[in-house]
Amino acid sequence: MNVKQNDTVVVISGKNKGVEGKVIACFPKQNRATVQGVNVATRHQKARNQAQPGGIIHKELPIDASNLMVKCPKCGKATRLTHKVTHETNDQGKQVRKMIRVCKKCGAELD
Repeated sequence: MNVKQNDTVVVISGKNKGVEGKVIACFPKQNRATVQGVNVATRHQKARNQAQPGGIIHKELPIDASNLMVKCPKCGKATRLTHKVTHETNDQGKQVRKMIRVCKKCGAELD
């Protein structure tokens, strides 16, 4: 799954096609992500107590990650991602392999 929390994404298919939003939460096991302002459902909530009133609530539901494309912060276009492997040394002096997401259009690093 190429989408991470706090990424800006563009919806590429479905009823919200073309809408941009920020990823609120990711669910990698289900390959789904919740995006701000996308796939909004209306729920009728019953009042539980004085602090939690009832009413009609609008909430975002998860959307499949295959319907999302990450928007590159540098070039501003929706893009596919590649991964670049880097080797860094940690505090103990061991080399650690790290994967970095890279924009395919401009080559900017996203992580």
